[in-house]
Amino acid sequence: MLRFISGRLLKAVVILICITVLNFFLIHAAPGDPAAVMAGEAGDADPAFLQQLRERFGLDKPLYMQLWIYVSSVVQLDLGYSYRQQLPVLQLIGERLPATLLLSLSAFVISLGLGVAAGAFASARQGKWADTIISLVALIFYATPLFWLALMGVLLFSVQLGWLPGFGYETVGANHTGFARALDIFLHLILPAMTLGLFFMAVYARMTRASMLEVGRLDFVKTAKAKGLRPGVIQRRHVLRNALLPVVTLAGLQAGQLVGGAVLIETVFAWPGIGRLMFDALSQRDYNLLLGVFVVSAAMVLLFNLITDVLYRLVDPRIKVTS
Repeated sequence: MLRFISGRLLKAVVILICITVLNFFLIHAAPGDPAAVMAGEAGDADPAFLQQLRERFGLDKPLYMQLWIYVSSVVQLDLGYSYRQQLPVLQLIGERLPATLLLSLSAFVISLGLGVAAGAFASARQGKWADTIISLVALIFYATPLFWLALMGVLLFSVQLGWLPGFGYETVGANHTGFARALDIFLHLILPAMTLGLFFMAVYARMTRASMLEVGRLDFVKTAKAKGLRPGVIQRRHVLRNALLPVVTLAGLQAGQLVGGAVLIETVFAWPGIGRLMFDALSQRDYNLLLGVFVVSAAMVLLFNLITDVLYRLVDPRIKVTS
């Protein structure tokens, strides 16, 4: 297992460098640059002022030299300096990353827990009204756009009913501490986490249902029924465990997508995470900050994929790990 993890980490570093190079060229291929944007906001488009800004930010150097400088810095865990924020990129991301991880992990737990439970419940009642309702609800959540679901959640639970706060990470000016602050953050987390989690919950529910129905027709399940085991025991110990492999695969792939989906959710709910930071950096042409967010997001996806591969052995010990 240690050899497998070491090999995967080495491959992850190579992949991360390739992603960094690709993102670097894609961002620099976009029209405009930070110097032109900042000069326009300052009301001075003088060529001498633009040249001064480009020299200050290193944009006057050839593209290959900019790439070499940036990749060398990333290898040393230096993501550069933000043009607009006048702060190190790593510091800016470090301040926002906990909020994104809290939102993403909460949505992941909600989606996986509810999805597997709903899928298992539906498969045990195939063809009955409960199966039909769960499949219909899952299809509705899957087909509904995230931004519309988020706005409807705010209108219903925040504006109309007043049960939950609609925006932000915590109440501004409340100065809560300890348990009161944790409770305040939890209340602000419910709407964005549920909105993001319900979409992926629909996917896991349908996947779990289909996988359990397929496993339920295999010979070892028929043998367990012939031995007189209770249906609940067969579902939990035999069917569900073997049906979880495709669900774990899908969850590992979509765990990284939660960070991407958080961009929209963080914008709608004014959640101060790296998704919102990436959106602001894109609109401001802050290349270093944007690239830094991409690097951190890619690293998180690679980490989630590694965790998924390790979980395969826990779900099914028959699987052999190879680097």
